[in-house]
Amino acid sequence: MTAIVGVEQGGRVFIGGDSAGVSGYSLTVRADEKVFRKDKYLFGFTTSFRMGQLLRYSLTLPKPAGDLEAFMSTVFVDALRECLKTGGWARKENDREEGGTFLVGVKGRLFTVHDDYQVAQAADGFAAVGCGDELALGALYATAGTSLGPRKRVLRALGAAERFSAGVRGPFICLKF
Repeated sequence: MTAIVGVEQGGRVFIGGDSAGVSGYSLTVRADEKVFRKDKYLFGFTTSFRMGQLLRYSLTLPKPAGDLEAFMSTVFVDALRECLKTGGWARKENDREEGGTFLVGVKGRLFTVHDDYQVAQAADGFAAVGCGDELALGALYATAGTSLGPRKRVLRALGAAERFSAGVRGPFICLKF
């Protein structure tokens, strides 16, 4: 349960996230952040704090090269799969591997990595994941073309998700890369 929000604008990526750790009806405001920079990447994760820990502390990030979409879909995903398998997080069912969901910014572009390891880039220049994603996407859409800067748009989207989703809670963090 969470809301992770990203905006791509002017060759920069802004990713923000909440602080909720949810299990059933229990909610803990966590001190360990869901949004962080690592090497030449910016991450914001949902799914599991364990997966986020593996991304942050174990993932050996390859240097982005060539066609960025192809790189992310192959070289990056291969490194991710290996990290999650080694860390005991990747799941395999019916010969299908699954990881988790997160946003990643690299070279001024925003990507969503889904639990089946597909890599997506939204045509709108913004994305959201987690239980508050639809609320956040609505806020991002409503603020597109306004005078609000990307950081304020991310924080406004997180605020909308917190207001209307039981699984989203501040404080919020927003980083740019």
